[in-house]
Amino acid sequence: MKILVVEDDELTAQVLVAILNTQNYAVEVATDGQTGLNLVETFDYDLVLTDLILPKLDGISLCRQIRSRGLQMPILLLTGQDNGHDKAIGLDAGADDYVVKPFNVEELIARVRALLRRGGIASQPILEWGDLQLDPGSCEVTYASQPLLLTPKEYALLELFLRNHRRVFSCGMILEHLWAYEETPGEDAVRTHIKGLRQKLKAVGAPTNLIETVYGIGYRLKLQAQAKLKEQPKLEKQETRLASIAEPTLALVDHVWHQFKERVSQQVEVLEQAVKAPEQQDGELVQRAKQEAHTLAGSLGIFGLPAGSQLARQIEQVLQAERPLAEVEVIDLQNWVIALRTVVEAKSQTNEATMPDDRPLLLIVEADRAIADQIARAATTWGIRSQVATHLKQARTQICLDPANVVVLDPDIAAFPTDSFNLLADLSKQVPPVPVVVYSEHDQLADRLEFAHLGGRAFLPKSASAIQVLEAVNQVLQQVEQTKARVLVVDDDPALLAGLRSLLEPWGLSVTTLADPQHFWQTLEDCSPDLLILDVEMPHLSGIDLCQIVRNDFHWSSLPILFLTVHSDPNIVNQVFAAGADDFVSKPIVGPELVTRIINRLERIQLLRNLAETDPLTKLANRQKSTQDLENLLNLAKRQNHSLCLAILDLDRFKLINDRCGHATGDEVLRQVGHLLHQFFRTEDVVARWGGEEFVIGLYDTHQQAGVQRLSHLLELFRHKAFAGLPAQPIGAPPCLTFSAGVSQFPANGTDLHTLYQAADRALYRAKSAGRDRVFCAEIAQSVVVSSSNY
Repeated sequence: MKILVVEDDELTAQVLVAILNTQNYAVEVATDGQTGLNLVETFDYDLVLTDLILPKLDGISLCRQIRSRGLQMPILLLTGQDNGHDKAIGLDAGADDYVVKPFNVEELIARVRALLRRGGIASQPILEWGDLQLDPGSCEVTYASQPLLLTPKEYALLELFLRNHRRVFSCGMILEHLWAYEETPGEDAVRTHIKGLRQKLKAVGAPTNLIETVYGIGYRLKLQAQAKLKEQPKLEKQETRLASIAEPTLALVDHVWHQFKERVSQQVEVLEQAVKAPEQQDGELVQRAKQEAHTLAGSLGIFGLPAGSQLARQIEQVLQAERPLAEVEVIDLQNWVIALRTVVEAKSQTNEATMPDDRPLLLIVEADRAIADQIARAATTWGIRSQVATHLKQARTQICLDPANVVVLDPDIAAFPTDSFNLLADLSKQVPPVPVVVYSEHDQLADRLEFAHLGGRAFLPKSASAIQVLEAVNQVLQQVEQTKARVLVVDDDPALLAGLRSLLEPWGLSVTTLADPQHFWQTLEDCSPDLLILDVEMPHLSGIDLCQIVRNDFHWSSLPILFLTVHSDPNIVNQVFAAGADDFVSKPIVGPELVTRIINRLERIQLLRNLAETDPLTKLANRQKSTQDLENLLNLAKRQNHSLCLAILDLDRFKLINDRCGHATGDEVLRQVGHLLHQFFRTEDVVARWGGEEFVIGLYDTHQQAGVQRLSHLLELFRHKAFAGLPAQPIGAPPCLTFSAGVSQFPANGTDLHTLYQAADRALYRAKSAGRDRVFCAEIAQSVVVSSSNY
């Protein structure tokens, strides 16, 4: 577990690091609040421990910034002020607990453990895996009642595996979880600690493979039928999520098998014809048999037929021989095809799969059955299936058995509000997160803020009708669909494509499949994937050909590419990586390993993308990213015949703020402006910083007058907002911060982004010339003046 300490006093910081290290926590230190906030936004921490008085950004502001970004890790405040007022301010700002300096070491450790338990890191004191036991409270480890003396890193490794027992961890992920950023060693250090941990486990009688190496991926605990991890499912994290989707996933894969079993039977029939007398068969039939054997070798394993994949691979290898076959080889071929037919027929004789319901699932957590039934009936008319839970325990059970796509939650369903809050926070931390629509009688601003901090995606007062609830649910579902990571799979085997879709979609991935590589380029541009999966051998164009085409295109050259193939020949593997592949998975596919590779790859992609596409100061899209998004919006407006507004917003006299108050204050003002813009505009709008104090906003399906009106409302907010860091103004003085803006519209002011920008820019300069603090329309002589100010 990783803790961030934000403390400007070096001595106190080092003491805290020493104390926490004794408890086997990985600790990082930030010496000011702004650095702490930057680290929190970049890396995942299990707890933040921060001083109250800090340079650049104080502890109270740090808490507020963390919570305003929707981050839910526990926060422990260190304060030298032992008075109720300061403590109340800290807790109201989002802190979970506080410790008064000078602190008692035992109390500090106890509070850290309590917060980690509350945050879902530790659900129960004892972690067990077969005869292996780890007690986080005492940091003691035993195997079959024999104590293990572990180094801190060995202990942390073992705890990481126990808490995530179904996940495979790469060396890079282990480094990220267990080492502080400044002291991160190479991957050899991980292997050394793994080796040491294995030796100590072996010395007390544990199996040598208790910590298993998954070739090409990383490490995990060896799955054992008798091993049960004694943790209550208080927090549905990624490993618990895997368990909860296991049955639905298997049902979907089984359904795909029944869709394609006739086709598989026909493939086997081709092999049966080809091996009757191979030397007498025409070349076309033998070639077809090779292709069918190759396809079956790759696809049968995903349907639980590893023996079938092995038989098909053996058949393919013999058929590929460029020479007459010996009699013994012909007999082997015939026997293997007979065995393959037996395997396929045995699978086909299983019970018919139940047709899965593809409609999204809504879970209604509501004590009032009449209200719940009204919402459920409305859901049917929207094409959404629903389930009702009248208490929290029932809700958690249903989430484990059949994960919902969205949840409607009345927080008053529980006797204690914290129980409902825990469910809300748990759902937001699942992989993928489950969006929650809060449906509550508590409609105060503080209540709405609390629900938003806990991860609620929408809020409705209890007075809202069932139709209004479903409108909010539908909007949330559309937003979730738009934010899904996109995967494009290209393989000429339709059965494999359908199986991969069933395997990946429960993880919140949007999967597009393509069986004909001749349509690859159009599909690639339409899908715009985050990850590309290719087969090596396909008709017309091989996966290696497609990989080279992608790598030679400037726009797609950085797209991550993963290959699926039955080939293990080093020459083929070398060709794959020489063409530009990022990863390689052998068929038959082992589901959990493929999912782990894809999820880890997408997590890393998202982190790098955020760093590359986000302005580090305001956290808005940068110029490069927003230009691409604006072009996409413009193309959509052209196809749908909709309008589009482009606004350029420039902060008035911002140089004076830097000159009079310092650049640090100017940076803080820009951060606040970025946060305000992010909150003010819709999720479908493009909001970006293009440099300095200039911001660009794209408003889809918005006419120019409506765009001016929205910018007008924003300007009103600016005038009345007290930006932290700026000096207070005397009564009657002009506002401290305003902006000027120009607004253009597609197609009236242009049909391409460059022309629209020029039109909005001319309007902006007219607004500045007219006295600033106002919004002008492009190419309109009479300005739309929001306000006149001498500032």
